[in-house]
Amino acid sequence: MKGKGPQFYILDADRIKRGEATDIYFIRSRNILEKYGLCDKMVRYEVHAYSLPKNYKWAVFAGLEEVVALLINNNVTLYSLPEGTIFKEIQPLTIVEGKICDIIHLETALLGILRFYSSVSTKAARIKKLAGEKQLLFFGLRAQHPALAPALDRAAYIGGCDAVSGTMSKEFIDIEPRGTMPHVLIIVFEDPVKAFQAFDEVVSEDVPRIALVDTFYDERYESLLAAQSLGKKLWGVRLDTPRSRRGDIYMIAQEVKWTLKLYGFSNAKIIISGGVDEDNIVRLKEVADGFGVGTSIAFPPSVDLSMDIVEIYDEARGAWIPITKRGKLPGMKQLYRCKPIYEDYIDVPGKDIMCSDGSQAKPMLVKYLDNGQLIRNLPSAKEIREYVLNQLIHIESL
Repeated sequence: MKGKGPQFYILDADRIKRGEATDIYFIRSRNILEKYGLCDKMVRYEVHAYSLPKNYKWAVFAGLEEVVALLINNNVTLYSLPEGTIFKEIQPLTIVEGKICDIIHLETALLGILRFYSSVSTKAARIKKLAGEKQLLFFGLRAQHPALAPALDRAAYIGGCDAVSGTMSKEFIDIEPRGTMPHVLIIVFEDPVKAFQAFDEVVSEDVPRIALVDTFYDERYESLLAAQSLGKKLWGVRLDTPRSRRGDIYMIAQEVKWTLKLYGFSNAKIIISGGVDEDNIVRLKEVADGFGVGTSIAFPPSVDLSMDIVEIYDEARGAWIPITKRGKLPGMKQLYRCKPIYEDYIDVPGKDIMCSDGSQAKPMLVKYLDNGQLIRNLPSAKEIREYVLNQLIHIESL
């Protein structure tokens, strides 16, 4: 039999919304519910994380906009934390209410969206928390399937990255992509100076001149070549030294910085990339002005979200009945916040909860969809990022 030829193994948005990105047991379960006349049973699902990655005290809830896109115009009601909210274990994140057969086939996609986004955004937020005022550029697209590129850049950005490198970021999240230059450019020119000068000649003036300085020669030497060839146009240098040649990257950066200062280029910035993660960023920020981070954000520890029924509507009684599987807390819940993660309360909706300082706690889960209709404006990626950064100020540790 002749093959159908090469293809991309991805689903478009319409097929995802139809519930084709699902597990077969959900389709079989829906068929069973239809046969037994139970498809109209009203249920409330809750999304939560009963555990976080090892040594994590908090995570960032992200992916809400895509969940809205998944559920909109379906006959469901959605309550949720605002996108970008920092949360901890057991707290309710999202409530999906509707007929069981309108929801069951969408659980896989809904959880996949929230788990992907929250994992990436959480890792970005952790690194940004450690980096502080230092610039954080995400360029981890090569670490994931290209179909995920816009979502990956968005998740990293709203988590706290200052910039992303994907060319489509202007279209999807309304920020200009940023980046330096690749080794391939310098290798093809066979000469760092020729490559630096060609970059300066061709690339628009609003793009910072950041020279990659570890292709052929010592980092100190190539940094000086960049400074001498670009002069005051040089914004900075990037150290992406391979592990086989790296040694102590802290001392390499220190050496480069000192040499540039000696030759009158003390304003040149030092950008460090290549294997940057939490374990080395605190020390390196003493000698770096910014970081390029890829794989550690693109492939983060997974924030393990679950989605469980917590209530079923009993028509005979005309009331919602708390019910769930073992090990989970039944009943619809509300998260009341006084101070992010340090003073939070979980209780039933509609309570007046007082904070320790005498103020009233804020109910965090709010309605976004009412019977499939969007009733609340969704913030931009920039607004979500600012929301995350403002919360990080109040988070004392990772």
